[in-house]
Amino acid sequence: MRIGIVILPEYRWWIAEPKWRAVETYGFDHAWTYDHLGWRSLVDEPWFGAIPTLTAAAMVTSRIRLGTLVASPNFRHPVPFAREVTALDDVSDGRLQLGIGAGGTGFDLSVLGSGQQAPQDRAHRFEEFVELLDALLTKEKTTWQGEHFHAVEARSTPGCVQQPRVPFLIAANAPSSLALAARFGQGWLTNGDRTESRTDWWRSVEVLARRMNETLDATGRRQDSIDRYLSVDSATSYSMGSVEQFRDVIGRAAELGFTDVVAHWPRSDGVYAGNESVLEQVAIEVLPARHSNSW
Repeated sequence: MRIGIVILPEYRWWIAEPKWRAVETYGFDHAWTYDHLGWRSLVDEPWFGAIPTLTAAAMVTSRIRLGTLVASPNFRHPVPFAREVTALDDVSDGRLQLGIGAGGTGFDLSVLGSGQQAPQDRAHRFEEFVELLDALLTKEKTTWQGEHFHAVEARSTPGCVQQPRVPFLIAANAPSSLALAARFGQGWLTNGDRTESRTDWWRSVEVLARRMNETLDATGRRQDSIDRYLSVDSATSYSMGSVEQFRDVIGRAAELGFTDVVAHWPRSDGVYAGNESVLEQVAIEVLPARHSNSW
């Protein structure tokens, strides 16, 4: 079981830098930040760009893998984004894993004056986004004519450090996006369904894990050929409320076949509010045992 941490891009770098360094020092396996123009209740609070933040994080770490959680076509076009991905993969010396999703219906759309899209249209746009991004990162030249995106002889030189391209971690709950994860993903991410209770949330995660297996079977892909990431703070309570609670979360995720869990760096108040001392305890007491079967 691998364990990762999300650090929201809300801090000036002199505050954020020690956190990114600490994630590696503590022994976590991967670290992430949100790729949004603004996010939910924090939309009026300080917020920084994901790619510059991850680039800076790459310069002060050497081991942990780094990623977006998650980039989306809400405000990104695959052609310029592919260049940013290639640069970040180079700066991090091949430690980037790209979290990508269909994108929500909130601020990222409204701030650009975009109208709301029907779920079917968003699914189709996401499929184009993934297919074109895959082509841009693996081919020398790409010409593409889609409904949502276009490219004319887009170049990829020098290509990614990781070959044939950076790993895609595809966020998916719906059947269409699960199929996309089975086609293009080296990893699959879910945050479960929105529920009223933690029990119902875990039940939804179990259902989604089973659907992912069924999707892989239908495409002829082995079930163990894709890493499975669970965003554990999407439930009704923060996962690091205590060390015991986090151990329970890890154990339940492992039982459902997840290879990785992603929690959030505790904030002082509001969303993901918690105590950094619990994070430190997790690093001391839980991380050393994460590769055992003792959950």
